[in-house]
Amino acid sequence: MTSDDVVRGLLDREAIVAVCVRYATALDSRDWPLLRTCFQPDVVGEYEGIGTLDGVDAIESVCRGALEPLDASQHLLGNHVVEVTGDDAVHSCQLHAQHVRAGAEGGDLYVVAGSYTDRLRRTPDGWRITHRRLAVTWTDGNPAVLQA
Repeated sequence: MTSDDVVRGLLDREAIVAVCVRYATALDSRDWPLLRTCFQPDVVGEYEGIGTLDGVDAIESVCRGALEPLDASQHLLGNHVVEVTGDDAVHSCQLHAQHVRAGAEGGDLYVVAGSYTDRLRRTPDGWRITHRRLAVTWTDGNPAVLQA
C-alpha cells in the first residue's frame, strides 16, 4: 500500500463520516434539502419500528412527520467504522437521539439509542447512502413525544 493509497483511504473515510454527520445535522436543523444530499434517489431505508422506506422522498417524509412537530431533537453519532472497496463502502455507527415535545402527555422527552448500518456509493457529487438500516438498542422516556 502506497502513501497515496493511505491518504485516499483516509479522505474516503472522512467523507463518508461527513455524510452521516450531515444527516444528523439535517434532522436537527430540519433542513430537508440538506437531508436529500445524503442519499441516492433510490435509497432503501430499513428503520426499526417504522418499516422499509423506498426512495429519498419516503425517508424525507417520515423524518419530516416525526421531527417537525418537536420543539427540539439532538442526534449524536459515534464509533464510526468504515470499510471502502473501490467506489462502494460499508459504514456503521452508534446513535443517541433525544426528542423533545413540551406538553406531551406522559412526558416531554423520548430517547432512542441504536446503530446505523449503511451501504454507500461514490458518485460524481460525493459519497451517498444507498441503503440505511436503523437498529434500535434501547429507548427511554415517552414514545408519544414522536406522535403529533
